[in-house]
Amino acid sequence: MIGLKSTLNVIDNSGAILIECVNVLKQKVNNGWGSVGDEIVCVVKSARPVTAAAAASAVAVKVRRGDVRRAVIVRTRKAVRRPDGRLIRFDDNAAVLLNNKREMLGTRIGGVVSADLRMKGWGKLISIAPKII
Repeated sequence: MIGLKSTLNVIDNSGAILIECVNVLKQKVNNGWGSVGDEIVCVVKSARPVTAAAAASAVAVKVRRGDVRRAVIVRTRKAVRRPDGRLIRFDDNAAVLLNNKREMLGTRIGGVVSADLRMKGWGKLISIAPKII
């Protein structure tokens, strides 16, 4: 369960490292708490530094510290119950940054994502992820 002021790791290659949730974008269900597959508004708390060589190249960092972005939650520490009765939980909270068209900001995902994303309509994230649990 992700609420306000929760910090999440970013597992894509957009340039952000840590983000902080400022709003959960979904229906008025669950009193403002977000789970796997929910979209959130977040602030970038730390990002990778931009070097002169990286700024000149085509692979420039897409976000900076202080940017307000949207993200989708891909892992939570809070256990999520699956329809078959299993409980799934991860070691950390993690998210993937999105652009205004609800597409991934980065091009790669560098970690495990939850299989519950497929049921929430995030099939593109599932297809790019290296491992799904």
